[in-house]
Amino acid sequence: MKAILSWMTVTLAAVLISACSAVGSTNGGAGEIEIRSGKIEQITLTQMQTNHDSGIGAVLGGVGGLALGSLIGHGTGRDVAMVAGALAGAAGGNYAEKKKYDQPVEAQQIIVRTRSGVLVSVTQPINPNLSRGMNVYIQGSGNEARVVPQGS
Repeated sequence: MKAILSWMTVTLAAVLISACSAVGSTNGGAGEIEIRSGKIEQITLTQMQTNHDSGIGAVLGGVGGLALGSLIGHGTGRDVAMVAGALAGAAGGNYAEKKKYDQPVEAQQIIVRTRSGVLVSVTQPINPNLSRGMNVYIQGSGNEARVVPQGS
């Protein structure tokens, strides 16, 4: 028993230590952002999905289902009711969270021709200060990219 406990402690320590890695050279240093510049060629209204899937609904639903399941029966039946309640509560809580918070929001797809001639498409929340032909910066890359007017 002591050997298993020691092995589990060493494994947990290794996982925790490996999670504390330094910023890699490909990610840039802390606070650095890639900025490109160009001119807006096209702006199209669209919708984008929000990312509010935090899991809090599933956790709260699971705890509530577990609590309700613990009120049913005795012995093994009670254990089964607790597991079933936790699973059903987690599924219900996750559904409720998605229904309330994961609604699409109005956005704009902006196509920018960079100084090097490359076209870049960025979908972001609506920025009314942007218009076709405007000189802009593209900050960041991937899902984190944003188009902002030059001089702002």
